[in-house]
Amino acid sequence: MTNKCVCVVVLGDFGRSPRMQYHSLSFAKEGYEVDVIGYGGSQPIKELSEHPKVNIRTLPSCPDFQKYCPRLVAYGLKVIWQSVSLLLALLFKRRSNHVIVQNPPAIPALAVCWFYSVIMFANYVIDWHNYGHSILALTLGQQHKLVSISVWFESYFGRRATANLCVTKAMKEDLEKIWKISAVTLYDRPPEVFRPISVSESHQLFVSLENQFPSFGTSDCSSTTAFTRLLPDGRAVWRDDRPGLIVSSTSWTEDEDFSILLSALQDYEESCCDEHCELPSLVCVITGKGPLKEHYCHLIKERTWKNVQVVTPWLEPEDYPRLLASANLGICLHTSSSGLDLPMKVVDMFGCGLPVCAYNFRCFRLGSEGSHTVNHSRRERQDSERNWRIFRSYVGTKIGRSVLYLSSRYIKTVPG
Repeated sequence: MTNKCVCVVVLGDFGRSPRMQYHSLSFAKEGYEVDVIGYGGSQPIKELSEHPKVNIRTLPSCPDFQKYCPRLVAYGLKVIWQSVSLLLALLFKRRSNHVIVQNPPAIPALAVCWFYSVIMFANYVIDWHNYGHSILALTLGQQHKLVSISVWFESYFGRRATANLCVTKAMKEDLEKIWKISAVTLYDRPPEVFRPISVSESHQLFVSLENQFPSFGTSDCSSTTAFTRLLPDGRAVWRDDRPGLIVSSTSWTEDEDFSILLSALQDYEESCCDEHCELPSLVCVITGKGPLKEHYCHLIKERTWKNVQVVTPWLEPEDYPRLLASANLGICLHTSSSGLDLPMKVVDMFGCGLPVCAYNFRCFRLGSEGSHTVNHSRRERQDSERNWRIFRSYVGTKIGRSVLYLSSRYIKTVPG
């Protein structure tokens, strides 16, 4: 077969890039031989890692050069390290007819993949998830020279791509407007594993998690979790006195301010301490890995909450969809550095039928019919309670009150 070898490049943790994993799996199912190049750390989805047509190549981790030299020099050394290791990985594999690279990160991935495509006469495709320069500007400032270099770098190599993909219509229009880059909008859709599940499947999940995370379990008996119980005939049912369960997934980076959620949970705790309060206790699960996780975990440990528990696990790929399908509310605190991308986590929540609370995300697009999303801006705060009444019919009465209350308080704590 001709033109049937594709290389997927992610200059980051491939296991934390669901969109590129789904690209790879789709190519394999279409009969392509797929080479994946990226960094290790998180496990890719099982179907992909076990697929006979997929070969995953892990790049060597880059040393922390900032320990030994100034920041600017360290950045230059990092670029050199990544350029050499990525180019060697591309050259010492079977020849690819197509190369698709994730952006960001842009430097040096776009240049190295373009160079390989030129010498190997391969198609060079960029999948634009966001702008690398806008993320760099979060820490360095918009006027920094490195940000200006990044803008030029992305525009130069973006215009040399054979084809460009992007995640939203707004990004497609922006690429055309600022850089004259013609892109095709390829909307994310949840894979089949993100679907509603039965109470029995939720019960099995909670049982498997309770040994490591006591918040999911109970000391009553082995047939009961904090959320579910087994009837004498073996059927699993939801407990009437179960806590509310909210879920948020994050990479623990600067573009997600979890102090907003912690403030809402503090308000919830204080309201639960009122003697006339009818709100249930709450379990908040925040999944993911990233640079700011330790910082926020320290803030969480300082809280002496009695009615709110926060769990920060890293779940196996098979457990994460089941958790979303078992929850009462999804929270998205992602604030786009460019304002043009859409987080895949929300699409996955839609697939599980999970209502989602997000803040002022102008690129929101409903991913599945019947999904409930409230996308809040400052003007909409006064309408929050009316909007969130849709959840009263989604869960039990007490849980509905907790979701309604938390959503309302969450909106009130959003600055801006």
